[in-house]
Amino acid sequence: MDRYEQILQELIKSSGLEGAVLVSADGLPISSVLKPGIEEDRVAAMSAAILSLGERVVEELQKGTLEQISVKGDGGYIILTGVGTEAVLTVLADVNAKLGLLLMEIRKAQKELQEAIG
Repeated sequence: MDRYEQILQELIKSSGLEGAVLVSADGLPISSVLKPGIEEDRVAAMSAAILSLGERVVEELQKGTLEQISVKGDGGYIILTGVGTEAVLTVLADVNAKLGLLLMEIRKAQKELQEAIG
């Protein structure tokens, strides 16, 4: 298990997430911990597309630098958080997730991933 996967495993364990993927800026999966049936390539590609659009929106509407994107469906949440300029962390949480705790754990994992990336 590499350092990235170890950080993702810790995040999932501490937050009760359904999955987490570290994705490169160009949409390729770097590391993932997902439930069976969820394809890491699809999550990675969709993450890159959402991130690209989010960055454009923030820039066009003059809201600074994109930090995080949250998508809520009736079955749960998808939260994308930048990891430096090189990657994005995408987490999948069920509808009962405690968002305050989850966001705190995401920030912790984000810092650890940034250090691991160098």
